[in-house]
Amino acid sequence: MVNPESLQKYSLFGGLEPEQISLILPLMNMENFGPDEYVITEGRPNDKIYFLIEGTVAVTKNDIPLSRFGEGEAFGEIEVLDVMPSVASIRSISNVKVMSISNKALRDIYKIDIKIFSLMIMNLARDLSRRLRRMDEKLAEVATEPIFI
Repeated sequence: MVNPESLQKYSLFGGLEPEQISLILPLMNMENFGPDEYVITEGRPNDKIYFLIEGTVAVTKNDIPLSRFGEGEAFGEIEVLDVMPSVASIRSISNVKVMSISNKALRDIYKIDIKIFSLMIMNLARDLSRRLRRMDEKLAEVATEPIFI
């Protein structure tokens, strides 16, 4: 099992003390994937936020490569927050070890300690904002005409 101190370096747990992480650690699951395994499949339900302990994963949409995530990065949070099917696929590139937190576990964290829950949600919002900013920058690099949404 992962110790609470080692989880402090992950953005999802930014601002949490080891004692707070110890409180929610039993609600998390460790999962392992071999190379070229789907962790999340586009269009299918996902109710977990994953964060990479080891390895690298590829993000694809309609089989188009979008990004790669490595140790310390989280994914799956979009589906947990908006409860829609997965917007993209996440496939392991190497052996991958992830910790996951289910939607139910998030609700349990809310009941256990609202401060922990609030910090985690703020950390997720920051991660999503950074990711959106990077995608906007990538889009601006390749756009040849104005894009209106």
